[in-house]
Amino acid sequence: MTATLTPYSGVEPDAAWRDEVRRLVDQRDAVLLAHNYQLPEIQDIADFTGDSLALSRIAAESSASTIVFCGVHFMAETAKILAPEKTVLIPDERAGCSLADSITGADLRAWKAEHPGAVVVSYVNTTAEVKAETDICCTSSNAVDVVASIPADKEVLFCPDQFLGAHVKRVTGRDNIHIWAGECHVHAAINGPELAERAAADPSADLFVHPECGCATSALYLAGEGIVPPEQVKILSTGDMVKEAKATNATSVLVATEIGMLHQLRRAAPEIDFRAVNDRASCRYMKMITPAALLRGLRENKDEVHVDLDTAARARASVQRMIEIGQPGGGE
Repeated sequence: MTATLTPYSGVEPDAAWRDEVRRLVDQRDAVLLAHNYQLPEIQDIADFTGDSLALSRIAAESSASTIVFCGVHFMAETAKILAPEKTVLIPDERAGCSLADSITGADLRAWKAEHPGAVVVSYVNTTAEVKAETDICCTSSNAVDVVASIPADKEVLFCPDQFLGAHVKRVTGRDNIHIWAGECHVHAAINGPELAERAAADPSADLFVHPECGCATSALYLAGEGIVPPEQVKILSTGDMVKEAKATNATSVLVATEIGMLHQLRRAAPEIDFRAVNDRASCRYMKMITPAALLRGLRENKDEVHVDLDTAARARASVQRMIEIGQPGGGE
């Protein structure tokens, strides 16, 4: 999904903006959700902040008739899949995702035709159309368990993230898993050499590494070679990063994921020094949901997200199968 992007000015919204947003949320019988990678101002005003699947489940369980999802488009789609009777709004429908866009429903159908009988496992960071062609969805925290639940003699098609797929293959030791060559352009750009450089400069720091990152293998190498003590290397979903932030005894943590995550980590454990491995790792699509865009969306009732009922029902089944295997824990 391409878009013409307007840079965010970074000006702190005033009290009048916050009051008007909350008034409109109440007036619309809405619940306001914000992903961990959103601008701090958006995270702070939301009713709930978290990863995409956790937020979608909150959306489904909420008594609110309208869901305002501050995230990217596939996330709002997932909320609509799990809560088809509710109105779902995203403040800027142009907010896409390079990872979700790396595979289409047609791509997946063609891949399945090349591997008849294979079980398709798709990361939740996919479109509704791809979820509808999927046997079982997964999150970054339960991808290993989902793949391990599949009989060993069954081929597995894992999509779309190649780094998460490589992590699953490494942990399960499975040699009949085929991995789609997709990536999140932001996570892929967080590389091994810069992780090693940052770790060398702060040898006592914990490493919180998202498995979508290009440096995930390097993190495990550093641990395996004893360059960084193994107990300091944590491969974590965004949801699990927040849990680990509250549990760690470290005084400093190097974080390899999109930089919006730092806001939630600092709120969870303000006494810890959280620093980005790559401080340029900012998703321009996540940052499209500006304070002005949120206010406009609430005032104008836009942009509404639609998923046709057949696609939603098939996609919902793949998510439900994942939940039946085990609670999804942290999401992406």
